[in-house]
Amino acid sequence: MRFRLRAALVAALVAAAAAGCNGRNGVLGPRYEYEEDLTLSLDGSATLVVNASIPALVALRGLSLDTNPRARVDLLTSKVRELYQSPYADVVRVTQWSRANRRFVGVRLRIPNIRELPKAPPFSWSTYELQQQNRETTFRHTLGAPVRGSTSIDPGWSGGEVVGFRLHLPSRIQYQNSRTLDTNQPRSASRGNILTWEQRLTDRLAGKPIAWEQGVPGVMAVRMDSQSILYRTLYLFGIAFLAAVAVLGLLIWLTMRKGRET
Repeated sequence: MRFRLRAALVAALVAAAAAGCNGRNGVLGPRYEYEEDLTLSLDGSATLVVNASIPALVALRGLSLDTNPRARVDLLTSKVRELYQSPYADVVRVTQWSRANRRFVGVRLRIPNIRELPKAPPFSWSTYELQQQNRETTFRHTLGAPVRGSTSIDPGWSGGEVVGFRLHLPSRIQYQNSRTLDTNQPRSASRGNILTWEQRLTDRLAGKPIAWEQGVPGVMAVRMDSQSILYRTLYLFGIAFLAAVAVLGLLIWLTMRKGRET
């Protein structure tokens, strides 16, 4: 009886995992056909991870890649590294996996200056602005039309595929214009100051704007404090520590003074 119960539980977990893998959202979150995950520093340096299917990279960025899901792994990895390596972005790691009969790659990049990144061909559809004024810093990512390429094999897209642009920020957000995908309602930042802009793959292929900012299409905009959360935390911790030391010193002095008086 106990064995059957365990077997049924395992079967249920496998079925749930399979359902998550087949849908738009997986167990660990949304499953994008194309995703840029940017972690930004206030000085303009950044880490960027691109997770995308090979057909999406060809269709959206016009990259010369073999869309055959049975293509040699080593050759594909080498080609992707070659396409993404540039004076403006250093490739740290390239990984691969498969889903829905499509090959996916993950490219982790180290960016010295986000403003210079559009000079790298895979990111030529973007422009980045990072400006500091008074106590606030404004970041704008303007996304243009794709560079359409043709895939040699039908990707098997259903029409429900989604692209995403995720932004990790170092300081408190004062304003941002991300919105939900289906209801077009304002979207709040998730834990860790993370913002997400999403768009249907079909709309991205058609060059439709992913966001609007003061009437300008395609602009993902954020206004934040010019002081990082970590710096602010360390500063407050330092003040609290010095205050505690001062109080302790005062108590020691009062005790010694009382001892001398008696």
